[in-house]
Amino acid sequence: MQAETLYYIILGVVIADFLIDTLLDTLNARHFNDPIPEELADVYDDSKYETSQRYKKERYRFGLLSSVFTVMLTVLFLVFEGFATVDEMARSLADHPITIGLIFFGTIVIGSDLLTTPFSWYSTFVIEEKYGFNKTSRKTFLMDKVKGLLMTMIVGGGILALIIWFYMIAGDDFWWYAWILVSVFVILMNMFYAKLIVPLFNKQTALESGSLRTKIETYAAKVGFQLDNIFVIDGSRRSTKANAYFSGFGSEKRVTLYDTLINDLEEEEIVAVLAHEVGHYKKKHIIYNLIASIATTGFTLWLLSLFVGNPLLSSALSVSEPSFHIGLIGFGILYSPISEVTGLLMNYISRKFEYQADDYASATYDAKYLISSLKKLSGNTLSNLTPHKTYIFVHYSHPSLLQRFQNLKAAI
Repeated sequence: MQAETLYYIILGVVIADFLIDTLLDTLNARHFNDPIPEELADVYDDSKYETSQRYKKERYRFGLLSSVFTVMLTVLFLVFEGFATVDEMARSLADHPITIGLIFFGTIVIGSDLLTTPFSWYSTFVIEEKYGFNKTSRKTFLMDKVKGLLMTMIVGGGILALIIWFYMIAGDDFWWYAWILVSVFVILMNMFYAKLIVPLFNKQTALESGSLRTKIETYAAKVGFQLDNIFVIDGSRRSTKANAYFSGFGSEKRVTLYDTLINDLEEEEIVAVLAHEVGHYKKKHIIYNLIASIATTGFTLWLLSLFVGNPLLSSALSVSEPSFHIGLIGFGILYSPISEVTGLLMNYISRKFEYQADDYASATYDAKYLISSLKKLSGNTLSNLTPHKTYIFVHYSHPSLLQRFQNLKAAI
């Protein structure tokens, strides 16, 4: 294969990804006006339904615009040899492979972030603001950006530097060392994310004593689930949208409830949401997801080791001197179709896990409370009640509201 042929393949992959995603988004948008299923008729009244329709359509148009901008930027970067230009700049500033790689990726990450920040700003302060979701201040938005970039530079840069070093000392066998490094990092993040990362962006407080905590503890005792760590996070600082999540395992396991969730739901509904999260833990979904993530990472790094040193990858991106960072860029683009396939599989498994967690919740707590909580949360976020089945299959990590409702109804 010639470098020119590989260049056109890389260009084709970028454009094909965009066209497929756009086709799916458009297919989904064509069903926005489908009749709401009878089972979900109580999610919206007429006025709120009209608002949800406007919100969905505006988000679709904005998503299309931002996607066009991103793909055009990527294509222009490829056509006008942008990667080669950044590589030359990095080499003019340093001569060590690790330093060159860090400057190269740092330039691309910061440049990309600067170019896409106006879209994030518009999404937050125009669209989300218009529909009453945004609670983020300008200062918080900018501070989140700065913190995110600093974390990327420190954590991401540190991991990248080590992987390049492994490549320098181990050659094609670097992937073993990189796999161990990334696996340890993923496990630590699963265990300590709530303690180490969340406090940088949000305030967490222990759920106060009262009827809600008593009901949660009573439920936990009933199902034999030791739960000492119940926290409330100030999600309302950024958005009115509600959430809850389970993190960690062993002695580090904890449940985090958004303050918006507590405000939006009745106490029995909150316990039902918690029962769903406990279901994930009882069914060992966290462990399975962790194993799947580590296995996928190992597979990806193994494939990377087969191609990263190939001079064709560098030549296809108009770079004369092969390097790990250029090979990584070329491989990353070519790997995206495989990533889409593994993503489909992971989403399929995730939806199965969601059904299992719902089944557990309905078996250990009154299913009507989980149904009512799901409907309230969907209504409060103006979510799409008529997503296309293909869109669900490709993009949804959770079943649609209708699918979850039907599954829970069958369990009652």
